[in-house]
Amino acid sequence: MRKTSLILACLAVYAASPALADDDCFVPMENWQPRDAVAGLAKEKGWTVRRIKIDDGCYEIDGRDAEGRQIEVTIHPATLDVIEFEYEDEDDDHDDDKRKGRDDD
Repeated sequence: MRKTSLILACLAVYAASPALADDDCFVPMENWQPRDAVAGLAKEKGWTVRRIKIDDGCYEIDGRDAEGRQIEVTIHPATLDVIEFEYEDEDDDHDDDKRKGRDDD
C-alpha cells in the first residue's frame, strides 16, 4: 500500500511540474517583444529569416543558419530565449513525395 501511495505521489509531482511542461509559451501579449526584436536576434546569430510566425504562443522562425542549413527555431516571446532549435532535413519532403508517388524530378 505504501509503495502505491509513493508512486501516485511521484506521478502527481511529475504531472504538476512546470519545468516538464511542453514547449507552449504562456505570456500575456503586453509582455511580448516586438517582431522586429525577433528579426534582430536572428540577424545577430547569422540566420536568414524566411518567416516569423506565432505557434503555441511562441515565436517561431523558419529560415537558414549561417551555413545555409534549413532551421526551425522556437523563441520565447518575452525573453527572446531560444526554447527549441531544429535542423530541418530538406530531403525528407522529397522522400515523402517519392513514397506517395509524386516524384517531381
